[in-house]
Amino acid sequence: MTEIKQLLNSIKQQLKLQGKTYRDVATALNLSEASIKRLMSAENGANMSIERLAQISHFLGYSLLELTQEASASNTRIHSLSTAQEKELVSDTKLLLVAVCALNHWKLEEILRIYQLSETECLSKLLHLDKLCLISLMPNNRIRLNIARDFDWLPHGPIRQYFHDAGMIDFLDAPFSHEYESQHFIHGMLTEAAAEKFQAEIRQLRHKLAELHTESLSSPLKKRRGTAVLLAMREWEPASFTALRKP
Repeated sequence: MTEIKQLLNSIKQQLKLQGKTYRDVATALNLSEASIKRLMSAENGANMSIERLAQISHFLGYSLLELTQEASASNTRIHSLSTAQEKELVSDTKLLLVAVCALNHWKLEEILRIYQLSETECLSKLLHLDKLCLISLMPNNRIRLNIARDFDWLPHGPIRQYFHDAGMIDFLDAPFSHEYESQHFIHGMLTEAAAEKFQAEIRQLRHKLAELHTESLSSPLKKRRGTAVLLAMREWEPASFTALRKP
C-alpha cells in the first residue's frame, strides 16, 4: 500500500470514528462535497497538496505529522498481548476498566464522566497502557489504539480467565427480558462435518458483531450500549445423562 493511500485510509477512519462526513469536510474547507470525494479517492489522492492535507488534518484535530504517524502505525498494529501483559491488566481492576474503555474508543472525558476516576488516576492508567503498547497517548490526551483489526485476547490467557471467573455468572444471572436482549440454548447431534460448518457460521457471526461495533462508533457514547454475546460450542450431554450410560 502506498504512503498516500495509507494516509487517506487514516483520514477516512478518523472521519468514521468522529462521526463526520465528506460534506462536513467540504463545508470546513469551503469546497464542494464532490471535490472532497474526488480528492479522497485513491487515484486522485496523489494530487492532493500538502496544504490541503494539513487542512483536513486540522479539521480532524490532528497535525499533519500526527496523522502521518497514525497512518504509518497501521502497519505495526499488535494482534495480541503477551501472557505477562494480560496478567498486568487483570491485576488492577481500574487499569483493566480503562483498557476496555479505550478499546471501545472512549475518550478521556467520557471515561471520567461515567466512572469514579480522577483525571490524574485515569491518565496514569492510560500511560500504563501506552507502556504496554496497547495505545499511544497523543497530545491533548487523545487515545490512539495500536491494535490490529483481528486483535484478540489470548485463547486461554489471563483476560479470558478473568471474565470467565468474574463475569460469567453475573452475565447469565439475568432474565434477558429487555427488548434487545435474548437467550437461546439449543442442542442437536451433529456429524464432524456439520460441526465444522456450524463453527464457520459462528466465526461469521463474530465478524458481523465486529462490523456493527465499528459502524456504531460514529454515534455518541450515550446512544451506544455495552453488549456482550456468549458463543459456546462443544460435545456435551448433561452429567445426569452420562451417569446413566452403560459401561
